[in-house]
Parts: sequence; structure tokens; C-alpha cells
Amino acid sequence: MADRRDRPHLRHRPDDRPEDREDRLTSVTQNTPDIEISRRRLLGTVGAAGAAGLALGSTGGALAHSALSDSGSGSTAGAGGQLASLGATQVTFHGDHQAGITTPLQAKGHLIAFDLAAGAGRTEAAALMRRWSETTRRLMAGEAATSSDTGIALDAGPSSLTVTFGFGHSFFERTGLTSRRPAALDPLPAFSSDRLDDRRSNGDLWVQVGANDGLVAFHALRALQKDAGDAARVRWQMNGFNRSPGATASPMTARNLMGQIDGTRNPKPSDSDFDKRIFVPGSGPGPAEHAWMAGGSYAVVRRIRMLLDDWDRQSLAQQEQVIGRTKAAGAPLTGGGETTEMALDKIGADGKPVIPSNAHARISAPEQNGGAAMLRRPFSFHDGIDADGAPDAGLLFICWQADPLRGFVPVQRKLDRGDALSAFIRHESSGLYAVPPGPRAGEYVGQRLLEG
Repeated sequence: MADRRDRPHLRHRPDDRPEDREDRLTSVTQNTPDIEISRRRLLGTVGAAGAAGLALGSTGGALAHSALSDSGSGSTAGAGGQLASLGATQVTFHGDHQAGITTPLQAKGHLIAFDLAAGAGRTEAAALMRRWSETTRRLMAGEAATSSDTGIALDAGPSSLTVTFGFGHSFFERTGLTSRRPAALDPLPAFSSDRLDDRRSNGDLWVQVGANDGLVAFHALRALQKDAGDAARVRWQMNGFNRSPGATASPMTARNLMGQIDGTRNPKPSDSDFDKRIFVPGSGPGPAEHAWMAGGSYAVVRRIRMLLDDWDRQSLAQQEQVIGRTKAAGAPLTGGGETTEMALDKIGADGKPVIPSNAHARISAPEQNGGAAMLRRPFSFHDGIDADGAPDAGLLFICWQADPLRGFVPVQRKLDRGDALSAFIRHESSGLYAVPPGPRAGEYVGQRLLEG
């Protein structure tokens, strides 16, 4: 067994008995030479549980370590299964892309936007990104944030913690870098269904925190807020959640608060054009001043409230007509399983399309939008009950693409014109952020922009 000093993510409690520590250590397979991890099983587990699977190797968002073993069923069981290894799983900080984009969906998430303080500019922004990057590197490795760590996550491992940083349109004016602002970051057009609250939209800086443990996620959020100091102030903050890994008998696509399987048509890293659709190319059209975004991506963030009381009043058949898929399995109404291609031209006995012309799945399908694709990686949210008894709940929609003008915008325009789901949702906030590539060793996030 490796020396436990080589495992900084296993923090010892002061009152631990040696035998208790040994029990915990032996339940973790990470870095243990006599445990063989099946690459096929790891990819299969992650691909179903996450938004778009997982790329192994040096790219950002890949797991540097995994505690999944080949023993047991790999579902919800205890020792040797996913739950026993939940805290030990670590995501790399350095890489071609930032973590939190292709990383499998995490159980807990926090989204937070900051505005630079009055008088703060490029110098202060660079210092802040340097602080945030170092804190993130440590936390993602399961280490304490700083010498003044709050201790919120004591005893926990990394728990698949990721922190992802992005720059809003206004960031470039504040830092005197407007000549380096990509055209893809131009403000999103207005949509007729928008009911946007400016106080919960946009922002100079955007941060996404995700983890499979609530305390680990909050610990990172708190550390980053403290690191902001006088350089930036919070503009808005939102909290989200997903199903915990291991909660289902086998890995599966996530469900949203409407009970629908959500994310079936996500692009997959195994697709030949995945990188082209999701990440900014390393070379190609555009001025050299925008080359700092090579390997980065664009995140569209929308707080979408679900009118759940109205939705729940619909019969199962009505709900399935709105979506165009079965609720239980997520299969197209034209038959098959979740991943079966929709037969969009199939006509029913009544002479109408089996998948209605205004069904959400039909309207949003890439083949109905010139191949437009985006990687959905959302969190659900629930912020209490309104005075009228309706839940303030829905989806923290996050989608990733190489160019939002070819990804999110054309699809949303089409949904805006006639999506049956529009009667049951309300877009309440919005943001678009340029998310730079992952940092190289010794580099901080955004350094190629701020010091290039």
C-alpha cells in the first residue's frame, strides 16, 4: 500500500484511531497497484452518467485517477462499488481544455458571476485569475485551499471537484482588451420567450463549480469568493444539483425536474466532429488577436424556470406529445430505445406526424437545424416555494459550443417560434461567456489573454 502521505485527498481527523484510518484507506483503490481498472467499464460508466462521456489522457476534464474497480456490479453497492469510491475520484486541473466541460455530470453545482470592482483593470484581473487558479489546482487535488482554509471539506477527498472560468462581454472593456474580444462573444439576440432579470444575468467573470459532494462544492465556492477580495464583487449566484453517481442500478442519462430524460442527443467525444463542434480550433479564420481562445469553448448559461404545477396537470400522453419522447425510457414516439434515431417523417393512423411538428425533440434536433449542435451539461435547481405555493424550480441550463452563433442561437430561435414546451418554461436569466483553454503546467487560466 502506498504511503498515505502520497494521498493528500485523504485528510485525517485528529481523533482518528489508526485502525479507522486503515479501514478508510483500504476502501480506496486509487493508485493501488493490485487493482486493475477496466478502461471499457470506466468509459461505459462515465459515458452514460455524464453529459458527453470522458476522454482519458492529458486533456482537460479527464480523470487523472479513478477509484472504480472491476469487482462488483459497478452500480449502487457498497465496498468496491461506486459509492465507496465517490470521494476519491480526482479530475486534472491542467490540460488542453478546462475541467467541467466534458467531465461527467456532478451531483452538486454552484454558478457564480462577478463584476470587477471600480478601478480594477487588467492588472487586478490577472492577479485574481492567478489566485483563483492556484486555489483551484489545490482543491481539485484534494488539498487545503490556503493556510487559512476554512476546514469545510475536512475528511473529504476531491469528489470529482471541477472549477471552470469564463469571461463575459463586459470583461474586455474593463480590462482594456476590446481588440481581443472574439466576435462569437457578441450579446445573444433577444427571444420572445425571454423574461430576463438583468440582476441575475451576464457579468464580467463567470465561475462554474461542480463536485459529487455538497460540502466539497461549497468549500470551493467559499474559497473562490474569499480569494476575490477587493478585486471583484459577486453579481449573482445560483445553486444546482443532479442525481448522485451510483444512485441508479446502472448508469443512465440524467432526468430533469419534469421527470424527462435530458441529454440524449448530446454530442459524444467519440464523434469524429466532436472537437470541431465544442472547442475553438487551434488555427483557422479570425484575427491573430483571438488565438488565445484556441482550445477554449463558449458557455451559454440560462436559468430556466419550469412551471411544474402546470406540467404536472398534463396527462402522461400529453407530456410525451410535448417532448416527442416517452417519459419512462426517453425513446422517440416512433419507437425503439433512447438512442434510436427519430423517424421524423413517420405518419400515424390519424394522418398526423407521430412526433408532433411542435414537439421539443423534433424542433431541437440537429438535423432540423442545419447540424447545429451543443453539449448540454445542466444542473437542476429548487429555490423554495412561492407565495402561491408554486415551486421556484427548474434547470440551470449550460451548453457548450465552439461558436454560439452556430450552436445555441439558431436552435433557440427555432424553439422560440413554436416549441410546445415553451408553455411550461420561462427563461429568467442569461449569460454568454468565453471559456479559455485549460492551463498548461505553471500557467493560470486566462494567462494567454491577459499577458499575451
